[in-house]
Amino acid sequence: MRPRRTFLALAAVAVLSGCGGAAESAPPSPTAGDKKHQLEAAKADCMKQKGFKYVAFVSKQKWALQDDKRDSGDYSVMRKFREKYGFGVFAMHVYPKEFGNPAVKPDNPEINPNWAIQSSLSKTQMSAYRKASDACMAVAVKQVLGLDVKSDMDYYAQLNKASNRAIESTLNSDPRLVELASAMATCLKGKGYSISDTTPKALSERGTKQFADQEDRLGRAQRDDIPDVPPPLKEGEIPMRYSPTLTPEEARPYLAKEIKAALDDLECGKDFYAAYLPKDLAIQKQIYEQFGM
Repeated sequence: MRPRRTFLALAAVAVLSGCGGAAESAPPSPTAGDKKHQLEAAKADCMKQKGFKYVAFVSKQKWALQDDKRDSGDYSVMRKFREKYGFGVFAMHVYPKEFGNPAVKPDNPEINPNWAIQSSLSKTQMSAYRKASDACMAVAVKQVLGLDVKSDMDYYAQLNKASNRAIESTLNSDPRLVELASAMATCLKGKGYSISDTTPKALSERGTKQFADQEDRLGRAQRDDIPDVPPPLKEGEIPMRYSPTLTPEEARPYLAKEIKAALDDLECGKDFYAAYLPKDLAIQKQIYEQFGM
């Protein structure tokens, strides 16, 4: 199973806000058409009018480990991935290049020019830049997509909320998926795992979230400028996660536990994932098209 695209949205938020948060590695969106280019062009034009430099940038880089068969619930392909990478959380530290870890330079880096622009600004200039970026994001989204957003963060929060609502109204109420999810939960409980939510969406995210939460705790423990415990989230709000600095050797024990849990999860959820993931992928594609991702 791929990391959920909420983490992809989070990565974009972290870059745009300059807040230093880090997200789990994730593949590109299922569609990357003209709307994304139009959004970037509209934002760049707006920033120019406000006196700020902003380069319209759409990444051409593909996630090295993206696999359509795994995304569609193919058991053998999913198992091969999980045997090495687990859920894809601590693997970012053990295999940084494969997962596009931003702390490690790839062989052929594709660098967003706006990072350099922002890093050259003073604290006061950065504050003004962020306000302009938020305002221009609202202008661009309204112009290109016809949607009302308040800021960069709000754009991704609305995307996340739309995705959650679509899944809740379709997949979580699908009788067959509910039946398969219940069977998966029973199996996992039999293996000693604690399951608090047996809805299809919750089970599909359970393993990734468990280890992403652990990674976040490690990241927060390494910093003195953020709370050790994240604040409660509002509906649709995207969690800000902080990735720790770990060497491959330091991360391997965490990955070993993650691999064990990921394989147990797959064995219990073999039938569930085969039914759930194709439907989830269709919903995500629809939402990303709506939001121009």
